[in-house]
Amino acid sequence: MEQKLGLAHFISQTDSVGLTVLLLLVSMSIASWYLILTRSLANLAAHKRANLFLQSFWEAESLPDMEKILQREETDNAFAELAKQALTAGRDGSRYGVQKLALAGGLSEFVTRALRNSLDQESARSETGLTVLATAGSAAPYIGLFGTVWGIYHALVFIGLSGQGTLDKVAGPVGEALIMTAVGLAVAIPAVLAYNSFSRRNRIWLARLDGFAHDLYTLVTVGEKTNGAQTH
Repeated sequence: MEQKLGLAHFISQTDSVGLTVLLLLVSMSIASWYLILTRSLANLAAHKRANLFLQSFWEAESLPDMEKILQREETDNAFAELAKQALTAGRDGSRYGVQKLALAGGLSEFVTRALRNSLDQESARSETGLTVLATAGSAAPYIGLFGTVWGIYHALVFIGLSGQGTLDKVAGPVGEALIMTAVGLAVAIPAVLAYNSFSRRNRIWLARLDGFAHDLYTLVTVGEKTNGAQTH
C-alpha cells in the first residue's frame, strides 16, 4: 500500500522540537502579516490626514488663526502635532521671555528644541513594528533550515532502524522535512519586502516633516521678530 506523504503526515510524525519550530514560524508569520496590514492602513490614513492638514495650514490667514484651529481640533497627524508644538513654543517665548529656564537660550533655541523633540518622537513612532519584521526576515530562513535538518535527522534514523534504505523510502521523509525550509522562506520574504517598504516610507515621511519643521521655525521666529519690531 502506497504511503501517504505531505504536510499533515510530516506534522504527525515529527517530535516536540519540530512542532515547536513550526509553531514559531507560524507565529512569526501571523505577527508579520498583522504588522504589514495594520501599518499599511495606518500609513495610508496618516498620509491622507497630513495632506488635508497641510492644505488648511497654508490657507490660514495667520499663525494665531492656525493656533486657534489646532487648539479647537484634535491633532490627528504628525504635521499638526509639529505645528502645535512650534506655535506653543512661540507663544510661550513671547509671554515669558527669559523668565523660564527653558527659554534662557532665547526663542530660536527654544523653538528648535520643541521641533527636534517632536521630530524625535515621530521617528520613534514610525519605527514601531520594524524590529519584528527585521527579525522575521533574518531569522525565519535559519529557523526553517534548523527544522529541516532536524526532520531529516529523524527520518534517516527511522529509515536506518527499519532497514529500508531504498531511494523511494528515503525521498519521501526527506522531502517532507524540506517543508520547514519552504515555510521559513514563506515567512521571511514578505517580512523583508515589508521592512524595506516601510523603511523607505519612513525616510520620505521624516524628510517631509523635517522640511515642514524648517518652515515652521522660520514662520515662528521671523514672525516674532516682525511683531516685536512693529511694537517699538
